[in-house]
Amino acid sequence: MSIQYSNITKILKEYGIRPDKSLGQNFLTDPAIIKKIAGIAGIQKQDTILEIGAGIGHLTIELAANSSRVVAVELDHRLIPILREHTSGFDNVEIIPGDILELDLKQLSLPHRYLVVANIPYYITSILIRHLSETSHPPESMVLTIQREVAERICQPPGKLNLLAISVQVYGEPGIRAHIPAGAFYPAPDID
Repeated sequence: MSIQYSNITKILKEYGIRPDKSLGQNFLTDPAIIKKIAGIAGIQKQDTILEIGAGIGHLTIELAANSSRVVAVELDHRLIPILREHTSGFDNVEIIPGDILELDLKQLSLPHRYLVVANIPYYITSILIRHLSETSHPPESMVLTIQREVAERICQPPGKLNLLAISVQVYGEPGIRAHIPAGAFYPAPDID
């Protein structure tokens, strides 16, 4: 299936929506970056993906095209109609309106093995990682688009670790797999 990436500013304008700074909304718009994120996640056709912050569905569509199931969680109720419209051609996408930090992952009926792929706002990075890592049913892997500076701190060697880095490294092996320029987002953030 050919994936079409629509002009996000046009779509948001049609729905009368402006990105909400308080939610840390910066939408991925670059098709090459979206494909790269899915590739980094190592998605296989039998995989179930938990996507956090699905937005209007550009990444969701890429994930759905390459996996058996996508559980797309979106906090902003204004985006749900757009997300439903953009993913309507995929019967393997389940949209969950809500806050991932308040959801019991058991209620999402995720299989034993699932992956997390998310473009998350800076302000929930540490609490989200902890929420996903400490659940009784953690993901096999997580691919998170986060602030470059935070990613670099998480990947520090022993002796230079902060609390977030220690908590991440207790549960897994962090690594920086790609750098995404600010211009790949709308609106473009002030940081990489």
